[in-house]
Amino acid sequence: MVQREHARREALGAARSRPPRFLVRVDEYPHWLADDEPLRYGTDTFEHFHDIMHSAGVPYLLAVVPQPSQRPVDPRGVGCRTLADEEITVLQRVRSEGVELAVHGLDHRTRDAHPRRQSELLGRSADELRERLARADELLEPIGVRPRVFVPPWNRFDACQWRALAERYDIVCGGPESVMQVGFHGSPTWWDDAVYLPSYAPFYEHARVVEPAARRAIDRRGGGWIPIVLHWGWEAEDGWHDLQALARTLSGHAAPWSAFLAEVDAAREAEAATAA
Repeated sequence: MVQREHARREALGAARSRPPRFLVRVDEYPHWLADDEPLRYGTDTFEHFHDIMHSAGVPYLLAVVPQPSQRPVDPRGVGCRTLADEEITVLQRVRSEGVELAVHGLDHRTRDAHPRRQSELLGRSADELRERLARADELLEPIGVRPRVFVPPWNRFDACQWRALAERYDIVCGGPESVMQVGFHGSPTWWDDAVYLPSYAPFYEHARVVEPAARRAIDRRGGGWIPIVLHWGWEAEDGWHDLQALARTLSGHAAPWSAFLAEVDAAREAEAATAA
């Protein structure tokens, strides 16, 4: 066990001696208000977000809802839909331009109406969760996506659900809401056979807050992976100026998620070589 953990730390932890490398995660597509307010939260608005990031050379991971629900904050709701053709076209486009696609639950419908307990996952059995994960991946398969990263809706999942998540995905993300269920952890950290990658303030925020924090990290040359979480709907509401400033700051410092996934793979290979 000591050799195994040493191999993993060497593969992922060596980056701490380098300048910071930011992993940008973007929640969520389609937006939960896309059907109600398509002019504000529809495909055209998301494409504007993507164009800002792509033009600045900032790769990111996009959390995709495979089966968007109607009124997802209403636990009594039942209506869902499949991804529209134009949404699939957008996903294929951004993927061809270097965006990594993650799965963001199945339908992103909360089981609890209280804002501090909103979650699609909390309280589900492991078998029920596995069925939902399999269905989510099945819906993304026709567009050529086999996600290696899971982003829990509202960042909430039970600690006892970790095994079901880790057996399917290489990386499970988290955020400030995750602390109540699984505690506060450094990022990234290995749990069993998957990497837990939470993001916290000031890197889980609007771009206007993230930008000065990112600039400080760059100036300090503090090494390691730094996960950033943005919500493109927030940036649309804020008018894009702050996002443009952040994209300029991150240019040349944001790493593609494929690079981090490659280091996860390297950690496993190092572990296997050590055990041989």
